[in-house]
Amino acid sequence: MSPSWIIVGGGIHGVHLAARLIGEGGCHAEEIQILDPADALLERWRACTAATGMTHLRSPSVHHLDLEAWSLQRFAGKRRNRSPGLFAAPYERPALDLFDAHCDRVIETYGLDALHVRGRAAACQVDCESVTVATDDGQVLEAGQVVFAVGVGDQPQWPDWVPSDDSRVEHIFARDFSFPAPEPAQRIAVVGGGISAAQVGLRLAGAGHSVHLISRHPVREHQFDSDPGWLGPKFMDRFAREPSFAKRRTTITEARHRGSVPPDVRHSLRCAVEAGRIAWHEADVRDLVHEQGLRRLVLSTGREVEVAHVLLATGFASGRPGGTLVDDLIESAALPCAQCGYPIVDKALRWHPRVFVSGALAELELGPSARNIAGARRAGDRIVPAARSVAAR
Repeated sequence: MSPSWIIVGGGIHGVHLAARLIGEGGCHAEEIQILDPADALLERWRACTAATGMTHLRSPSVHHLDLEAWSLQRFAGKRRNRSPGLFAAPYERPALDLFDAHCDRVIETYGLDALHVRGRAAACQVDCESVTVATDDGQVLEAGQVVFAVGVGDQPQWPDWVPSDDSRVEHIFARDFSFPAPEPAQRIAVVGGGISAAQVGLRLAGAGHSVHLISRHPVREHQFDSDPGWLGPKFMDRFAREPSFAKRRTTITEARHRGSVPPDVRHSLRCAVEAGRIAWHEADVRDLVHEQGLRRLVLSTGREVEVAHVLLATGFASGRPGGTLVDDLIESAALPCAQCGYPIVDKALRWHPRVFVSGALAELELGPSARNIAGARRAGDRIVPAARSVAAR
């Protein structure tokens, strides 16, 4: 069989890996299929970023989906002289619109739209000769290798106190979420303490709504979601030498700055709170009570907050992505997992001679940055050399 690849997942990781396999891995475009249920590649990324109202990425401009590190800077070109807001300090963080336009250029350059197979992977089987992936609508794809580039975008974290049938309580990362219209102005509670909650609160306040931001903890300021040292040998050398996967898991958990905000967002949030445009509550939500079309949130401080709408910005579930698809593959192919349930892979992120992983599934090898854009690039650094060796056979 000629070298061929199925990439399960058409998000940040899947798109970058497809570009890398074509641009550097010795693969022809027709040898690659990107399996994703959305109508377009990166659809989930665009929906989640749009929901927050973010203007600039948290990551620097060298973290993008093209091959060469300065590609995004060159893409901006002369436009940055006419539009000074294309990059934000520090670290030249790109505007979301610029980043998305650059993504479109990468997709166009490598013809990735033509490789997109619309469908949700339901089952995967591997044998000595090939990999077969079946979709929930009856399609069957066959290739030499598969890369699982699945994320947690379909696993928004819902707190226990949320009723299952209340249309006025929404998660900003739910697929059916729509941002509240600016009129009429409403009293809205945003629950969460990280960058997404802060951005949503600021967006609502800017649209004229009365905002109550409820966080379980004080504002935690970090420029990035993990220290940049995790992108190189400063921290990763020691991580790679650690034989205990349980200790690696603990290290990953401790290294991630979950529920944090970068300095610029913290400044904007502080100004909004001081100006009275956002009411800050540092508390847990104990209960949610319905009263005549309103929602009353009972807080651990004893205070009660009455609002018309509740938006959850509580992030994503921390469990292993892939659901029963990955569960069944582990059982059928006897794939090794750590006690936490995540894959044990080799340096090339190979879980099986024909199965590779990226994103969260690769974090026991790539460390705390595995899930983000930089993690996609690092996964490409590992997988592409393996692809070249396959192509050379």
